[in-house]
Amino acid sequence: MDNAFTTVVGLLGGLAIFIFGMNMMSDNLQKVAGEKMKNILALLTKNPVLGVLAGALTTAVLQSSSATTVMAIGFVSARLMGLPQAISIILGANIGTTITAQIIAFKITDYILIFVFIGFLMSFIAKTERIKSVGLSILGFGLLFLGIETMGDSMKPLATSPVFINMISQVVDIPVLGVIVGTVMTVIVQSSSATIAVLQNLAATPGPDGASIIGLTGAIPVLLGDNIGTTITALLASIGQSRNAKRVAVSHSLFNISGCLIFIWFIPAFATFIQFISPAGPEIEVISRQIANAHTSFNVVMTLLWLPFIWLMVKIVTRIIPDRKTAAGDSDPAVALYLDDRLLGQPIVALQLVAKETVRCGETVRAAMHDMGAALRDKDAKRLDVSSRKAAAAGEVCQQVTDYLAELFATGLLNEDQVTRTANLMSAINDIERIGQLCGDVAQIARRSDFSDKASEDLRDAMFLAEEMFAGAMRSMASGDSDEARRVNEGNSRMIEIEMHMRKGHMKRVASKECSPSLTKAFNRVLSDIERIGGSCLNIVEAFPGTTSLDYFLFEDSDVLDSVK
Repeated sequence: MDNAFTTVVGLLGGLAIFIFGMNMMSDNLQKVAGEKMKNILALLTKNPVLGVLAGALTTAVLQSSSATTVMAIGFVSARLMGLPQAISIILGANIGTTITAQIIAFKITDYILIFVFIGFLMSFIAKTERIKSVGLSILGFGLLFLGIETMGDSMKPLATSPVFINMISQVVDIPVLGVIVGTVMTVIVQSSSATIAVLQNLAATPGPDGASIIGLTGAIPVLLGDNIGTTITALLASIGQSRNAKRVAVSHSLFNISGCLIFIWFIPAFATFIQFISPAGPEIEVISRQIANAHTSFNVVMTLLWLPFIWLMVKIVTRIIPDRKTAAGDSDPAVALYLDDRLLGQPIVALQLVAKETVRCGETVRAAMHDMGAALRDKDAKRLDVSSRKAAAAGEVCQQVTDYLAELFATGLLNEDQVTRTANLMSAINDIERIGQLCGDVAQIARRSDFSDKASEDLRDAMFLAEEMFAGAMRSMASGDSDEARRVNEGNSRMIEIEMHMRKGHMKRVASKECSPSLTKAFNRVLSDIERIGGSCLNIVEAFPGTTSLDYFLFEDSDVLDSVK
């Protein structure tokens, strides 16, 4: 009983250290990678081959195919990527996830604590965040292997257990059972990298005859099951998402299940091939590398098989999850279209979504200002209400974006540069929300005030100038164009002059009985609110000075620039 307890505790403890180390390495590699990660992800918009490459490289950095798949689901759900592009990412992610197994296959047992010490020392004495992140990445790498070593030591007593050996022999003799075991393990642990690490350690444990306790032919079915189990995370992530997002998750499952159905019939031949391409030597010494090579070969072969038939996979998953036969309507302007909580763990991607949502909010507010200017001129109460609701809806989304950014800050995954630029972005979003609120105030006052025709024309001209300034501020924020920023500043000067001129004009109309004296307060209040809109436009420009712009957050900014012209 004591031996069994020690084995279980050692296995679970080693697994915990492994997953903790892998997550630490992944989180800090993201901080170190920074712009390089953005460049890799920019490939997502290219052809399928580059999509496969991007998926593989991204997964190699994130150390998780599930994270990359969830990322692709988020992009599709946010309408930033088409289904064929996302499927190519999934194919690449399945290749990228094999990197972990390849790293594990290296025998660096004697150097584990050196990595732990160097990583700790760098993170402890580092003066800059980048060096600290590098140190924590090295520390995570060391802990990853320390967890593997702990699991390996805890498995050694299993080699002398008749009960365990009998269970393993059942798995070896019945491949389907091995697939089930691998699937269940990965579903429970939620990490194929972790379960494959356990499999590599188990296979490297010698039995009574000195050979591997499970052997390569016994390990391959479990490996196939591990690949199926990792798709469960994607399926769970797609719950509540768009139909295309669900199709991405199904395509991930289809990829691995189809591979399992093909390879399970050729396990002996596949094992022979893997032994041929792997280093020679005693089975116990080389089987970890053989499992890693089997993992890589399986995913590379399946990617090559499916890559020319992405169109077919699109048809299959579309047939499985058909389009809903309802009339397509515009998205709710009061609900964020791009934000996805599942992507908070990938700040580069999350900030891309925030930038897209910010542009969308800005365009909604600009359209509301345009409609409001026309409604002020025509004294159209109904149109004032519509434009006011539109501005209020944009304000609600701005608040959702602010809350999302707060959660992103709370993850601690942003590097120093991202923190500074994101704080500026949050400031600009607050000003966009404030402009929406001011538009609502203008509409509320105008609805209950019977201004004269001339007064209404003045308010329309002021609102159109404010709209022009706001559009310029959004263009400046998107592109960092200093000319746009200059025009916004000039517009603010004109706004001050126009406001003074309009106030004087109103008083002349009051004196000539054209306007009611009782409307003076309302007229001045509307002008004051419009002037405050101009002030918020200046704040937006100042939040993104010079070369600083939304371009920093975006992988491809052409569509953003088009939307704010």
